[in-house]
Amino acid sequence: MNPTVKHLFGVGAAITIGALAPLVSATPPAVAAAGAHCVRAEQDVWSSGPSRTVTARGCSIPSKEHRWYTVEIDTLVERHYKGDSVDAGVDRSTTVHGRTIRCLGYTSDGGTGAVDWFGCPPV
Repeated sequence: MNPTVKHLFGVGAAITIGALAPLVSATPPAVAAAGAHCVRAEQDVWSSGPSRTVTARGCSIPSKEHRWYTVEIDTLVERHYKGDSVDAGVDRSTTVHGRTIRCLGYTSDGGTGAVDWFGCPPV
C-alpha cells in the first residue's frame, strides 16, 4: 500500500477516535441514576447468587423515568433457598439494614402498594 494512503488512513482513524472519546467518557444526564427509597424489601437468594428482582413496599419513586435507579432500602429480607428452585424450600432468612442497590427499572401495582424492582445486579 502506498505510504501516503497509509498516512491518510492513520490520520482518519485518529480523528475518528478523538471525536468519539468525549462521547464515551461523558455521561448524559438521562442515563444518571434517579433516587428512590423503600421501607421494606424482599430478595430471593439462590445457590448461584441473589435474584436480580427485589419486591419492595413503602417506596417513594422519582416522578421522572430513568434508565437506572438507586434504591435505598431500610430493611431488606433475603430468603436463602436450599437449591435453585422454590420447591427445594427456604434454608434460612437474613435481614440487612440500610442497603443501597441499583436497578434498571420497576413495575408497580397501585392497588397493593408493591414495587417490583428488576435488573438489580448483585452488590
